[in-house]
Amino acid sequence: MMKGNLRWWVVGLVALATVINYIDRGALGILWPEIKAEFGFSNQDYANIFGVFVLAYAFGQTIFGKIFDWLGTRIGFVLSIGVWSIATALHAFGSSVVTFQLFRIILGVAEAGNWPGASKANAEWFPVKERALAQGIFNSGAAIGGILSPIILALLAAFLGWKAIFIVIGFIGLLWLVPWLIIYKAKPEDHPWLDPKEREYILSGQLVKTDEGEQESDYNPTTSEMLSRKETWGAILPAMFIDPIWWLFVAWIPIYLIDNFGFNVKELGLYAWVPYVGAMFGAWFGGLLAQNLLGKGWTVNKTRKVVITLGAAIMVPALLSMSVASTPILAVLIMAVILFGFQTSIGNVQTLPSDLYSAKAVGSLAGYAGTAAKLAAAGLVWIVPRITTESYMPAFIIGVALAVLAVLSIFILIPKIEPLKPRAAKVA
Repeated sequence: MMKGNLRWWVVGLVALATVINYIDRGALGILWPEIKAEFGFSNQDYANIFGVFVLAYAFGQTIFGKIFDWLGTRIGFVLSIGVWSIATALHAFGSSVVTFQLFRIILGVAEAGNWPGASKANAEWFPVKERALAQGIFNSGAAIGGILSPIILALLAAFLGWKAIFIVIGFIGLLWLVPWLIIYKAKPEDHPWLDPKEREYILSGQLVKTDEGEQESDYNPTTSEMLSRKETWGAILPAMFIDPIWWLFVAWIPIYLIDNFGFNVKELGLYAWVPYVGAMFGAWFGGLLAQNLLGKGWTVNKTRKVVITLGAAIMVPALLSMSVASTPILAVLIMAVILFGFQTSIGNVQTLPSDLYSAKAVGSLAGYAGTAAKLAAAGLVWIVPRITTESYMPAFIIGVALAVLAVLSIFILIPKIEPLKPRAAKVA
């Protein structure tokens, strides 16, 4: 059953981990009305708890980016999902803002490993022409998790208290480790189950199509050398600008619906999943579009820039139109369009590290980009309750500016998206 398709089993498992990731992180927002009522918390308390999570998540990206490059994809995921699952269960013992912040810090650092791990698995297991699609499948796991989270949690809430729910979903993450350790035995070069034809297909497809022909990057620079290249910042800054748009909705969809429409947990279960349907289709669309364009002979440079720009062009008018969202169904439908555009872009933004550097350096660069992105997201999450006392529109206008800056940073800092070479080699 796995013959010739083992890489898709790998991507499927990572996507499933991403689903679990989003159920675990989304639980606090969905269960917040009950937690808030029990302990007398405020929305500012929620922002403070969520803010430390995002900060921890930010630094966790760099930490786990290095861990994945050091220990490899197999063990990296074991550490990441193992720790975050335990941290999720620990939320059952939260009783104050400080204890919830502590558990969210552990959760944030560990959950951060999912993304540099996904980028590294993508670079190792997929030819260039399939990477955007593979990244889209990874990212659709976030969307599916967003869809399932309010539904699953609302169903569980009908039978269990919020403390038992945190324990149940934490245990689910630990179960994921069983198929992962069975299936992910080694990289493609050494995996005993990998069909020779699929191994050849993966390894021979690591060449990036450029104007000068097909090239392969074996460039594995030091940290200081990597950060001295403007192209590196052309991968970091777009993630830093665009990622807060996603976090604006991940953090505040439940609170927005509660504040504007007076929703309870069951009503959140009916509406809060809708925006993530748009995100799921956007992840698939952005990946398939990039794959089709590369299949038609487009260069990686042209393909990435066109698809990322298209996603931003979808987001901008949708963000501005949130001002007319006078009903909950209209609000969540517009959000679905915004997240469709976001996922169209982000899958291709996240392939930039593997377009520029060898697989040995991808985890580190993906981690740096993730850290920058989550620090920016933490800042946006922190200011939302301060700028939305009358309306959420100021937050959506910031989202417009961020989408534009993401596109501009790529065009300015990476004139050509292609494998980089050491500067000494260029001089020679």
